[in-house]
Amino acid sequence: MAARIASNPVAGDQAVTVHFIGAGPGAADLLTLRAQRIIETAPVVLYAGSLVPPEVLAGTSPAARLVDTRDLDLDAITAELVSAHQAGRDVARLHSGDPSIFSAVAEQARRLDAAGVPWQIVPGVPAFAAAAAALRQELTLPGVGQTVVLTRTAARATPMPPGEDLASLAATGATLVLHLAVQNIDQVAADLLRHYGPDCPAAVVARASWPDEEIIRCPLGEIAGRVRARGIRRTAIIVVGRVLAGSCFGDSHLYSAGRDRGAGNDRSTP
Repeated sequence: MAARIASNPVAGDQAVTVHFIGAGPGAADLLTLRAQRIIETAPVVLYAGSLVPPEVLAGTSPAARLVDTRDLDLDAITAELVSAHQAGRDVARLHSGDPSIFSAVAEQARRLDAAGVPWQIVPGVPAFAAAAAALRQELTLPGVGQTVVLTRTAARATPMPPGEDLASLAATGATLVLHLAVQNIDQVAADLLRHYGPDCPAAVVARASWPDEEIIRCPLGEIAGRVRARGIRRTAIIVVGRVLAGSCFGDSHLYSAGRDRGAGNDRSTP
């Protein structure tokens, strides 16, 4: 029986069994130090082979049980987690990107709570952050855009809640970052063109941080055709908004000469 991995305390100070780990967008060197430590010492590692590259698993123990979840449903995954807990074995449950968005962690955690299995979340680099880095782009610029909407589309996925359809979100004029939507690029472009116009800057980053990363930057009116021409069908982030336009923005208040930098004033409002 493997010793429990040291971790942050959970309810009742019970030792954690399942560590939901943000494995990042792809590149193994984007793992956090905490994630890497848990992966190296966990006797059980669950991962989705279609989303987590082999390099992320390179540091696992030779004795670890590795379970590829790509063909497992929720019941089968939960059974693996509960079984490990009953055997006194810790689990590194890897999720691509960061567990806070579009990760399916919530439904697993709900079932673990019902089964009395303690768990924690280890954050990771989200895919949209890796995409922004690939674009060499800050997503919030003074006087241009200070709001970022992270969303997806409903095609071939769980329906969107009322009021969260793409047209409604586009009406805000905020910078939109879409996950799980590139397969529906024609409808995405049609919904956004009415609010942003064909000349609005747009970008698609496929497989951000992977060796075969692809980047498309063009006006929104051209994005659907460009995506189809490149054959991008999955693992891509779509970004639409004026912040992509370039250098026409003012300096932030944070570093301005007129900002009060007196003792005790540690506010970092842009």
